[in-house]
Amino acid sequence: MTTFEALFSRLARSPFRQRFHLTLKDRDYCFNKGKTLIASHAADFIAQRLAPAHPPNDGKQTPMRGHPVFIAQHATATCCRGCLEKWHHIEAGQPLNAQQQRYVVEVLLYWLEKEVMK
Repeated sequence: MTTFEALFSRLARSPFRQRFHLTLKDRDYCFNKGKTLIASHAADFIAQRLAPAHPPNDGKQTPMRGHPVFIAQHATATCCRGCLEKWHHIEAGQPLNAQQQRYVVEVLLYWLEKEVMK
């Protein structure tokens, strides 16, 4: 079992995480923008909203709608530093390094690709 398979198996047991899905509009947005641009948006959101050791409004910094990446963040428990620590074992209170930021983006893209193909 890969790291992502194990993670997504755990996430599948969370009723809260399972309630997040892309709308048709979100899917169209992903198709129209393409993976490269969505990945760039994800990297920017993570760098700005999640990477600092103590992000402003931590726990409330990720909107529940407005961009497919935001929905993916809630679905994958990468929405705040508390969820990142609980679900991904990335310690809160420390800035995310480049490798950790790439990992989060990869998790988001993995979920988005699976969701878009539904």
